[in-house]
Amino acid sequence: MAKLRKMLGKADSTYIVSLMRLIETQSKDTIVKWCNEYAREHILPIYEKDYPEDFRLKNALDACKECLDGNIKLVQAKKIIKEAQIAAREVEGNPAAQAAARAIGATTITINNITSCLGLAFYGAAAIAYSSLGVNEKPEVYDEIAAIECRKMKEALCKIAIKDESNPAKINWNC
Repeated sequence: MAKLRKMLGKADSTYIVSLMRLIETQSKDTIVKWCNEYAREHILPIYEKDYPEDFRLKNALDACKECLDGNIKLVQAKKIIKEAQIAAREVEGNPAAQAAARAIGATTITINNITSCLGLAFYGAAAIAYSSLGVNEKPEVYDEIAAIECRKMKEALCKIAIKDESNPAKINWNC
């Protein structure tokens, strides 16, 4: 078996570039909301399947939403969000759960660092692929799953995107 990749997809993949261009047209609030909702619906269940009593990822998503809604300060949210990153390190032997934890860690830190939203695509695709296919497929099979999942993520963002957003996030992708 080849070494598993921590994330799937490449920054120059057509589907990633397309997602990035759509993200660039939206406000920070819309991007954070999209990441949070998508991760909660599609990524969190992957982790919870094996760790139903571990609420750190759910708490991180909740803290991100509370911060976005103005109910808690960023400094409070960051302390809770950090727990998702710790969870990822602790489940090293479970590739699907680890990718899910990494995806949610990146997703929730988007409240502070907007470019982290791509972690949803890269880690989220890995979580979904490893959860649905296991860890013994050929790289091209995983790449196809990544492309499909990123298209689904883009569709989800399109559903909440604000046409002609007057305050798009200023993003420097660095990739």
